[in-house]
Amino acid sequence: MVGLKPSDVPPPLGVKMASAGAAACIADIVTFPLDTAKVRLQIQGEKKVAAAEAKAIRYRGVFGTISTMIRTEGPRSLYNGLVAGLQRQLCFASVRIGLYDNVRDFYTGGAENAGVLMRILAGCTTGAMAVSFAQPTDVVKVRFQAQMNLDGVARRYSGTMQAYRHIFRNEGLRGLWKGTLPNITRNALVNCTELVTYDLIKEAILRHRLMSDNLPCHFVSAFGAGFVTTVIASPVDVVKTRYMNSPPGQYRSAINCAWTMLTKEGPTAFYKGFVPSFLRLGSWNIVMFVSFEQIKRAMMVTKKRFDASN
Repeated sequence: MVGLKPSDVPPPLGVKMASAGAAACIADIVTFPLDTAKVRLQIQGEKKVAAAEAKAIRYRGVFGTISTMIRTEGPRSLYNGLVAGLQRQLCFASVRIGLYDNVRDFYTGGAENAGVLMRILAGCTTGAMAVSFAQPTDVVKVRFQAQMNLDGVARRYSGTMQAYRHIFRNEGLRGLWKGTLPNITRNALVNCTELVTYDLIKEAILRHRLMSDNLPCHFVSAFGAGFVTTVIASPVDVVKTRYMNSPPGQYRSAINCAWTMLTKEGPTAFYKGFVPSFLRLGSWNIVMFVSFEQIKRAMMVTKKRFDASN
């Protein structure tokens, strides 16, 4: 995966995990405003907000949401929850992306051409594993992105560490791992769809010699992976966001959250924020995969030079 030629020596696991975490952080910094806009669109209409200023705000489309947030809350609001987002990627991407090749090879016994089912299984496995580590960071990130920075609107949290402490004191460990089931479902879907689709598109491009193994090939593969992933994962993503952001007692479970959305808002509620989700996943995939390959190759070159000098 990710740009290695057959003759290349596979990078060590530590290099892959560190490269994946660093590349995901770069991608998050670039695309975070789109992710914040997606969250605001997904929770819109979920509940009444007490302040009159907040009641008057309506989000329309991804760029309209970004424009409204800048006008009403300032540019910094687009990066609400960035610290938790970076913490999440360091825990999350290093596992789900960095371990993917090794888990796939484990399932196939090291076979050179892994089947689609084995790739899907590997993607689901590393995606589910990553959630078990990173869930608290995801809960805090979503809640920060959802809260408004307006006069007269009480803020739930003032800082990242305060948010972890507040959630633990008031909701316990269950609060920090709130929404784990829909998040595991979402990230298993996202991970296997994202990585497997990227693999398959890239292999098809190289097999038919449409492009060489370079940046344009990575760009097209990542863009295609982002679109397919958004279509499949959007409904689960909306439920996950709504449930993780909800106060205690609003929903009995993630399934109850989904049922409430269906009965009160209709099926289209599951695709709220689809455009920012696609823009975010598409651009995130492009930045992440290109950065991943470059960082990994740079680390391998540095490692070889270090080994040669000793």
